Amino acid sequence: MTLAPLLDAAPAIPLHASAAMGAFILGLVQFAAPKGTLPHRTIGWIWVALMLLVAVSSFWIHTIRLVGPFSPIHLLSILTLVVLPLAVWRAHTHRVADHRRMMIFLFAGALVIAGVLTLLPGRVMHHVIFGS
Repeated sequence: MTLAPLLDAAPAIPLHASAAMGAFILGLVQFAAPKGTLPHRTIGWIWVALMLLVAVSSFWIHTIRLVGPFSPIHLLSILTLVVLPLAVWRAHTHRVADHRRMMIFLFAGALVIAGVLTLLPGRVMHHVIFGS
C-alpha cells in the first residue's frame, strides 16, 4: 500500500478521496452514536459538508469518459446533490424515518458502492491499495 498514486493524481482526486474517507468514518460514527443529540447534529453537519465536497469535486475527475468528460458515476453525484438537502430538510421537519432512509441510501450508494468501484483495476485507489 502506498499513497504515492493518490498524491501524484490531479488535485481534485486527493481532495475527493480525503473527503470521502472522512465522510465514511463519520458515517460509521453516526450509525453507532445516539440519534437526535447535539453531537449527532454537529457530526451530521460535518458529514453533509464532506458529502457536498465529495459530490462537487467529482465533476473535476474525468478518468472515465463515456459522455464527453463525464461517466455514469457523475449521475450519482447529481443524485447526491439532490438527496442531501432533502434528507437534511426531513430531519429539520422531524420526518426522522425519511431522514434515516435517505442518509443510509447516501452512505451506501455514494460512499460504499462508489468506494468499491474505485478499487477496480486501473483506478487510482486500486493502485493505492494493491500497488501497480
